[in-house]
Amino acid sequence: MSSDCICKDSNSNYKFRDTFITNQNHRLDDNIPISQFLAVVFVVVIMYTGNLLGFGLAVSSSAFIGSSFIIKKKGLQRAGASGTRASSGGYGYLLEPLWWIGMLTMVVGEFANFVAYIYAPAVLVTPLGALSIIVSAVLAHFLLNEKLRKVGILGCVLCIMGSTVIVLHAPAEHAINSVEEIWDLATQPTFLLYTASAIAVVLVLVLYCEPRYGHTNMMVYIGVCSINGSITVMSVKAIGIAIKLTLEGSSQVASYQTWIFVMVAVTCIITQLNYLNKALDTFNTAVVSPIYYAMFTSFTILASAIMFKDWSGQSASTVISVLCGFMTVLSGTMILHSTREPDQLPVSDMYSSLSPQISWIVHANGEIWKQKDNEESCPEVVAIIQPDHFK
Repeated sequence: MSSDCICKDSNSNYKFRDTFITNQNHRLDDNIPISQFLAVVFVVVIMYTGNLLGFGLAVSSSAFIGSSFIIKKKGLQRAGASGTRASSGGYGYLLEPLWWIGMLTMVVGEFANFVAYIYAPAVLVTPLGALSIIVSAVLAHFLLNEKLRKVGILGCVLCIMGSTVIVLHAPAEHAINSVEEIWDLATQPTFLLYTASAIAVVLVLVLYCEPRYGHTNMMVYIGVCSINGSITVMSVKAIGIAIKLTLEGSSQVASYQTWIFVMVAVTCIITQLNYLNKALDTFNTAVVSPIYYAMFTSFTILASAIMFKDWSGQSASTVISVLCGFMTVLSGTMILHSTREPDQLPVSDMYSSLSPQISWIVHANGEIWKQKDNEESCPEVVAIIQPDHFK
């Protein structure tokens, strides 16, 4: 007679096997009680239910966040039409109701994403952000006249296929019983080295690169957002676990580590929003969204692998499958990026790079040449056009 018992292999996956018991009375071995069997089954079900719940929350989050990109972009355009643009240091968008609607939509999406990180590992939740790229690309086509070519559909399909592969092979979430455990993970030497490197790179981008290349190279703004984002996700995941443990009866409010994670998350989120606004206001949404997704996801997976050791105990085939899924999603976002039309610069931006010391001289015979301020104009001059004429 046979009965089911459970063993756990080196990959932390539960498997069932048949154990043959041959005793005189053909009874179940008393060393394998049915209660233990049901308890282990319950743990397995909960483990995969958590991944499923995290998947659902991540998908709904992508829908809200993808929509928020478009709504905020419309708000930034309205604010820029009547005042200083965000890319030039203006904050007029704070008085624009449409921008706040977009902000509220993003908050709802981020909240769903926040809860998803509680139930599922970052390596599952973060790549699903590619779905927000599809949402923003479709809405931008209809609402912002940022045309999406037919081949862009291929990019959307690749994003969906890659996300599916990631979901099917994502590792289960590790059980954590206190914020102190997360703090130990965050203060391990490898993650401290990553954090120090991230802060150093962000400072270089903000203090050196932004004043020189911020308006011409989107990687400056997106780099700040992405690197900050990886630290944000680790902090938010720690906060989410603390809240979950508190609701389950194990209060983490008194732990100073909880409040350190809160302060880090708030600081990084504010920095992200500031530079994301600058990127959206300066460059095409269809360009910003996929590149931001690719960089943000890459840094987040790296940070999570270092801090939470998501790949620990996983088979090589599982790791390769997830990485292939991510590369498929990344390919889809790049196709979406390549099939979109770039933004046309406003007239004021096109001529803002002209030197204020140079004027354009228009003569009666149709000839045009430059004249410096210290040079006298000829009597046959019809018009003098200076750079600020176009602002």
